[in-house]
Amino acid sequence: MKKVPVLHILLFFITFATTLAAGALQKGINVFREPGRLPEGFPFAGTLMTILLVHEASHYIASKRHHTYATLPYFIPAPSLIGTFGAFIKMKSPIMTRNALIDIGASGPIAGFVVSVIASVTGLGMSEVVPLAQGEGVLSLGNSLLFTGLSRIIVGTPPINTDILLHPVAFAGWIGLFVTALNLIPIGQLDGGHIAYALLGERHRHLSMALVGILALLGLSAVAGGTGWEGWLLWAVLMPVLGIKHPPVLYRELPLDPRRKAVGFLALLIFILTFIPAPFKIQL
Repeated sequence: MKKVPVLHILLFFITFATTLAAGALQKGINVFREPGRLPEGFPFAGTLMTILLVHEASHYIASKRHHTYATLPYFIPAPSLIGTFGAFIKMKSPIMTRNALIDIGASGPIAGFVVSVIASVTGLGMSEVVPLAQGEGVLSLGNSLLFTGLSRIIVGTPPINTDILLHPVAFAGWIGLFVTALNLIPIGQLDGGHIAYALLGERHRHLSMALVGILALLGLSAVAGGTGWEGWLLWAVLMPVLGIKHPPVLYRELPLDPRRKAVGFLALLIFILTFIPAPFKIQL
């Protein structure tokens, strides 16, 4: 008899509840005073949870296909603007070949990317152009190359002193694309690190070290008042702590097939299109 994954199910529903509350809060709803309006956060919560679930389920399915033991997804609830710190699965057995490493590493980001693009397109179609918010403490979002292009095509170029007020579905799509970019950073054992190691072998470590330096520079630039995001400093510190060296696959001598190489370069293209040097900025 199979054991019921109680913890995974519990974390999923708690995270759904926190993202639902976050979605309601984004609409100005105080969920403690007006609990009956909590379902109004569903467009955001449902979209974001779908993106995260598709991402992690794709990793899980790819792991099973390559006989790599992996846990079910752990969702992480959080008292934050978006209600979650994401989700992850844990690998509990070695990955056999570089082909398997590409399949497992790229499956989640690519699947999540597709759903995020669909959400962004759908949500941008419901978004509005409004007067530009002024004043201290106003949070503005940076845009990736892809999201900027989608905005221009669907909404158009906003007139001077106006901005696009993202529909909750579009905001969830924006977060999904940002999370895709974070996962595809080719450092250590991030999804992008798996892909880079499969493509580059031990040279991946040198790439990881260089990218940690670039993230640090982006963070320091933001601290000094330039472009960038202070959060990159945390990433630059966290990545070496978690490890920038990738463990070897069991059969490293087996070559990558051309299709897996193409998937790896597709993931790199997605990273370039979704990366945001300055994702968040608060007007002071």
